[in-house]
Amino acid sequence: MRHNVLNDLWRTAREKPDKLAFSDGVNGLTFGEVCRQSRAVGTFLHQRGICRRPVVVFMEKSPQEVAAFFGVVAGGCFYVPLDAEMPAGRIQLILDNVQTPLLICDSHTLETARSFRLDGAETVLYSDIAGLKPDDAALQVIYDHTLDTDPIYVVFTSGSTGIPKGVAACHRSVLDYMEQLSEVLGFNEHTVFGSQTPLYFDACLKELYGTVRSGGTTYLIPKNLFSIPVSLVEYLNEHKINTVCWVVSALTMISAFGTFDIVKPEFLRTIAFGSEVFPAKQLRLWREALPEASFTNLYGPTEGTGMCCYYRVDREFQEGEAIPIGQPFPNREILLLNEAGQSAAKGEPGEICIRGTTLTLGYYNDPERTAAAFVQNPLQTAYPEWIYKTGDIGRYNDRGELVFVSRKDYQIKHMGHRVELGEVEVNAAMAPDIQMTACIYDGRRSKIVLYYVGGLTEKELTAELKTRLPRYMLPNRIFRLERLPQTANGKIDRKALEASYLGAR
Repeated sequence: MRHNVLNDLWRTAREKPDKLAFSDGVNGLTFGEVCRQSRAVGTFLHQRGICRRPVVVFMEKSPQEVAAFFGVVAGGCFYVPLDAEMPAGRIQLILDNVQTPLLICDSHTLETARSFRLDGAETVLYSDIAGLKPDDAALQVIYDHTLDTDPIYVVFTSGSTGIPKGVAACHRSVLDYMEQLSEVLGFNEHTVFGSQTPLYFDACLKELYGTVRSGGTTYLIPKNLFSIPVSLVEYLNEHKINTVCWVVSALTMISAFGTFDIVKPEFLRTIAFGSEVFPAKQLRLWREALPEASFTNLYGPTEGTGMCCYYRVDREFQEGEAIPIGQPFPNREILLLNEAGQSAAKGEPGEICIRGTTLTLGYYNDPERTAAAFVQNPLQTAYPEWIYKTGDIGRYNDRGELVFVSRKDYQIKHMGHRVELGEVEVNAAMAPDIQMTACIYDGRRSKIVLYYVGGLTEKELTAELKTRLPRYMLPNRIFRLERLPQTANGKIDRKALEASYLGAR
């Protein structure tokens, strides 16, 4: 029985020691090198007497950063990934929360690391510890005393209060997630992943742990390529990437700007997407360009260890029709609860709640917010059982498929009516020659504000929306942009739009 995520790495390193595991397109590490370097890092932690503690990995996105993650786990600790592109204030808040005894840096981040308040934490260069001789006996003792409920990472998500929340996940939930995801998407030794997200997001689990489990290869795609669609597709072709698990914005950035008229991904056969609603017309462009590829919609919050639901696209969708998030992976269940904490009736919207092995351990050093989101299952009161309240609203369609409706905090009251801002976005995206849309709400002035990228003028889009939306849902302000801002994870950055709008008032 596998109880430790390192089992997959060690097995694959024995079977394929010389096969390329992780690469940025220039520098790479084989499975054997990842294994050796991670065991060296684990040995360093043992020598320092650091065990069952959070260890910060503050490095540029690279194969060595991946090896550092596994090294922290090999040392019986759990890693906290940070990146220099994160705002300094946010990094300091995270450091204050985790109180790490050690920061692992590289030559690019070392000086920045020294600028933070570290409260006595040691700072070391990865290159100085990755060549240590592994202490196999000590590492075996650490491994033998590891439980599948021990944490392996803490990743920080945005908090509504402005204070980031650290989600702690354990071996058991990650192992279960990768087993189910690998089976659904068909990962194997021939899989070549193209990794889109920064490594301080849980979204990278699919590639990192999927690679060591399947014996495939992951290319860590340079961030700058995601603003150059043609070059991005050429990179996919150069490295024969056949599998991507990206946020929707990264995919639509390719399809919405005519990239397929210039170049198409020649080897791509497995496309998974999530985190945002995929506009039907953009999905259609992808399916027309790659008719032999499979497309899978994934859904799940960080608190549920990556993705917990999937839908394999098996039909055409009309403009404005929601693409289902489908069904839960095995070993987890979706509860759709109304405001009374009861199961939503057929066709009735309800909050998506998750139960099962997929649940994480809660928020690190944050019992109050943990207790608010991880709660007793109201449908079962005979014994303690956590469920996670996602804050997402969903419903079941006529086919029995789960469909995402909106965020609870994305629903507004406008002109006496409930309005889903996502519905405004979808209808705007249905207009001719519109590539991307994003909606925000100015609560102080009771104004719906729509931003878009496309060929129509603001006046033309307003006229189009009048044929699609009731008066109370029409945007009060519409702004055309050359490009919508994106978060580090590649999603549309609505907070940046809000700040820009409010700052201009």
